Amino acid sequence: MIQIDGFDEGKVRHAFFTRRGGVSGGIYTSLNCGRGSGDSPADVNANRARAMAALDLPASALFTNHQVHSAKVVLVDETSNPEDRREADGFVTMTPNVALGVLAADCAPVLFSAPDDGVIGACHAGWRGAVTGVCEATVDAMIELGARPDGIRAAIGPCIALRSYEVGPEFPQPFLEQDRENARFFEQAEREGHFLFDLSGYLALRLTALGLAEVYRLDSDTCQDEANFFSYRRSCHRGHPDYGRQLAAITFGA
Repeated sequence: MIQIDGFDEGKVRHAFFTRRGGVSGGIYTSLNCGRGSGDSPADVNANRARAMAALDLPASALFTNHQVHSAKVVLVDETSNPEDRREADGFVTMTPNVALGVLAADCAPVLFSAPDDGVIGACHAGWRGAVTGVCEATVDAMIELGARPDGIRAAIGPCIALRSYEVGPEFPQPFLEQDRENARFFEQAEREGHFLFDLSGYLALRLTALGLAEVYRLDSDTCQDEANFFSYRRSCHRGHPDYGRQLAAITFGA
């Protein structure tokens, strides 16, 4: 697993898990934590339990959403059930000893921590969620729980990098309509009319604009680094019928 130096403070703990260290086989080798995959449910549950054990938590502590590439954020509290189906891409909590988990395989997992205010958050930021404001919505939900913007830290986890993220000619338009300066996150691809998109850089700019205490950004490429990461795009290029999902999680103690 990958942890960012300086992100944890107080009783906050986090991890960006790689694909290593699990029990799944085949295209899901090995720490596939995605219940939405075609992997064996028993293997997925065993992998999720291993991830939680690394954070000194029971398997039942892990909450994940049914991610739909939205900007919807939900609250996890003492009454929440981790087995409930929540169609959302972000969530926040003030409840200790639960883990907010994001599943990804090229999209960016983003973790949030406000250690002094006892609030944490997490969101799944694909391009649709990013451009429609899932990160901002997660920060807003944390503020509603009492977090101060200048006390919030954000960490952008492993995701597909610019050199691997080719997009079509229609793709830049919603970003440019938002701000013409967003052109900086697109480069001309080899194919005429296609572009390369810097998802992580775009997210970092939007998060920095919120006046947060710190924005961390991991340098990785889930599509190129097959040894460590699952990748939706790589699986599509190879004609695989499915793909694994890696987990990012954050928690804090009582």
